[in-house]
Amino acid sequence: MALIAASAHSHPMSESTIKSCFGPLYTCLGLYEGDELYGFAILHQIFEDATLMDICVAPSHQGRGFGKALLDRVIEQARANDAEVLLLEVRESAVGARALYVKVGFEQSGIRKGYYKTNAGPEDAILMTLTF
Repeated sequence: MALIAASAHSHPMSESTIKSCFGPLYTCLGLYEGDELYGFAILHQIFEDATLMDICVAPSHQGRGFGKALLDRVIEQARANDAEVLLLEVRESAVGARALYVKVGFEQSGIRKGYYKTNAGPEDAILMTLTF
């Protein structure tokens, strides 16, 4: 997972952070081709609040609908776990991801100024919410 994140994100979650997401409050979903993992999503849920911690598809597999398939599965899982809301943060510059989130029903619910690191300086996080 860390290798995929490193290839797809300019400032990915650390391997230790990813490892910490394997526990009772998390659901990790993967997309495989044979034995090869090429995409994943991490869902964190406490009671009725679910948060999409990360969703990532290897660059060699992007543009083929796999991100949408993972997102659909995350939404199904949150609903199955009786979530009332699914939250996420997305880089302001991630126009394609933001469009996908809006397409499946997320709405912008806030902004975290300077939340993400970039090589050019801080970037805002757009907070998005999907209410079930």
